[in-house]
Amino acid sequence: MHILITGAAGFIGAALAEHLLVRGDTVTGVDNLNDYYSVDLKKARLARLEALPGFTFRHLDIADRKAVAGLFDAGHYDAVMNLAAQAGVRHSLKDPHAYVDANIVGFVNLLEGARHGGVGHFVYASSSSVYGSNSRQPFSEHDGVAHPVSLYAATKRADELMAHSYAHLFGIPCTGLRFFTVYGPWGRPDMALFLFTKGILEDAPIKVFNHGRMVRDFTYIDDIVEGVARVIDHPARPSEAWSPAAPDPATSHAPFRLYNIGNNQPIELMHYIHVLEERLGRKARLEMLPMQPGDVPSTVANVDDLAADFGFRPTTSVEAGIGRFVEWYLGYYHGGAHGAPMPPSAPHAVLR
Repeated sequence: MHILITGAAGFIGAALAEHLLVRGDTVTGVDNLNDYYSVDLKKARLARLEALPGFTFRHLDIADRKAVAGLFDAGHYDAVMNLAAQAGVRHSLKDPHAYVDANIVGFVNLLEGARHGGVGHFVYASSSSVYGSNSRQPFSEHDGVAHPVSLYAATKRADELMAHSYAHLFGIPCTGLRFFTVYGPWGRPDMALFLFTKGILEDAPIKVFNHGRMVRDFTYIDDIVEGVARVIDHPARPSEAWSPAAPDPATSHAPFRLYNIGNNQPIELMHYIHVLEERLGRKARLEMLPMQPGDVPSTVANVDDLAADFGFRPTTSVEAGIGRFVEWYLGYYHGGAHGAPMPPSAPHAVLR
């Protein structure tokens, strides 16, 4: 297939593009290479992709309506995987317009491109953040999600609603994927694992919010990629069981579906830190802090639908995943072939 991946220089986008290229697909990658975090890291990910046959890169911003229209005019795509977004819960408190531009305006531009370009399957990244104030866990796609606690989460929920409208109006198969705390090699420098590793190696205090009483469904990057690839291959279909008298939020009379992709293994943050300490052979200096605005104390994914429809459940343990991350981090930032500088410090660790 010819697959368009937006956010191709990002953490998940680059890993997915590599997976699809290796299996023989053609990939057109799009990214605006913004400076929300290290552009050098994004370019290093792109360099790996550009060494593989079948990859083409387009430097553009999905919020640019004319540029996105030109992207779809230039070629046909069997599927679109939208991973371009302004990420980060905390940053949405500081720069809300960036989230509206990328996550709302950019998303509509892509839906319009898919509509007029005859795309066979429109897949997009949502987030576990959409569950907001929900307390019943594990989180299920079949539960309502009407109470987001951050603008970031609200924009992701808006994407799901807009995708459904396009599936209903124009018959575009649309599948939304709610990712749960993705981590692993080549990850984002604003994510907790990245910042914890940097702090421990520099013997600097690491910020631990909610006094360490956080639980997350940490999901390894390879599991995310495998799940996404399987979903891309199977366009959403209308559900014969869907009823307007008792509407199921995860399905529809239209070709629309929502799936969680998470490890389904809740891990306490302090255990996550202890595993990292073991892999680095050093103890962390902990700075215990209260909960941050827009955050939630616990996220756990119900992945029964993913398993039933695609025969797949994420299984990578945090012990294995953190070990692989540490191996990559030490190679990349401490005398590896890239000769890259140490990542800059960030004020807050992002857990999702």
